[in-house]
Amino acid sequence: MAKSSAVEIEVGDRTVRVSNPDRVYFPARGETKLDLVQYYLAVGDGIVRALRERPCMLHRFPSGVSGEKVHQKRVPNGAPDWLQTVRVDFPSGRHAHELCVTHPADVIWAVQMSTVEFHPWNSRRADTERPDEWRIDLDPMPDCPFSTVRKVAHTVHEILDELGIVGWPKTSGGAGLHVYVRIEPHWGFQEVRRAALAFAREVERRMPDEVTTTWWRKDRDPAKLFVDYNQNARDHTIASAYSVRGVPEAVVSTPITWDEIDDVEPRECTIATVPARFAELGDLHAGIDDTAYSLDTLLEWADGHASPPLPPA
Repeated sequence: MAKSSAVEIEVGDRTVRVSNPDRVYFPARGETKLDLVQYYLAVGDGIVRALRERPCMLHRFPSGVSGEKVHQKRVPNGAPDWLQTVRVDFPSGRHAHELCVTHPADVIWAVQMSTVEFHPWNSRRADTERPDEWRIDLDPMPDCPFSTVRKVAHTVHEILDELGIVGWPKTSGGAGLHVYVRIEPHWGFQEVRRAALAFAREVERRMPDEVTTTWWRKDRDPAKLFVDYNQNARDHTIASAYSVRGVPEAVVSTPITWDEIDDVEPRECTIATVPARFAELGDLHAGIDDTAYSLDTLLEWADGHASPPLPPA
C-alpha cells in the first residue's frame, strides 16, 4: 500500500477518517493501524455484541503497542455527533462520559483514536449500577501451566452445569481464560462480587491443589490458579470478547466452545487468524443474551460460608 496520511472507511451508513493508516502498531508481524481497522471490521458483529450499551474504557497506544499506553475513560471533545456515551460517577465525586458502543463505526472511530483494547463495564447504560454480566476470570500465577487452566475450566463448566447456568468461555488474550454469564440485572456490584467469590470458593474446594482464592498476590502459591472474583467489582474492567491485546503479536481475546478447552492455543488467536475463524464459525457468543440467570443460589452459598469479610475492592 502506498504511504498515505489518511483513508476514509465506510462503516455501514457512516464514514470514519483514519489517519496514519501505515503506522506499525504490532511489530511481531508488522501489522499496521489499518490492519487493526480491517480486523475489527471483520469481527464487527461480535465486537459490537460484546460492547453494546456498556460504558467502555479505551486502552490507547498512540505510537503502537511498543510505546506509551493511555487508559482513557472520557470521550474527548470533537467526537462525531453520532457517537453515543454514558455518564458514570466515581467515589471521588468526579464523573466521565464514556464511550457506549451501539454501531460498528463507534469501534472504528475508537481505533482511529489509537485504541487497541476495549475494556467494557459488566453493566449497561440503562442502569450502570446493576450488572448484567458475571465474569469468571481464571488467572494463572507465574508458575501455573496452561494445562492447569484447562483443568480448572472443566471444573468451572461442571459447576455451572450443576447450577443450570450456561457460561460462555473465551481466551483472555493473555495466560488465562474467561467465562462470562448473563445475569438478571437485579443486584448491585457488591452482591455480584459476593456471588462470584462464593463460586470461586467452590472451585477451590473441588481443586484445592490447583486453585486459590487468596486475595493478596504475595500470599498466593505461584503454581496455583487464582479465580479472580474481583473482576466483578465496580469500575473493574477486562478486555472484551474480540478485543485485541496490546502486545506485539496482536493476540485476540477470542470466544471458544467448551469442546475447544483442551486444544485451544491462545497465542495462535491473533488479528491474522481470528477473521477467518469468525467467517467460518460466526460469533460463538451470539446466543449470550438469550437467557439471563439468577444469582440466588450463589448468594445462598455466600451466606452459608463462615468466611472472613471480603478483602478490599
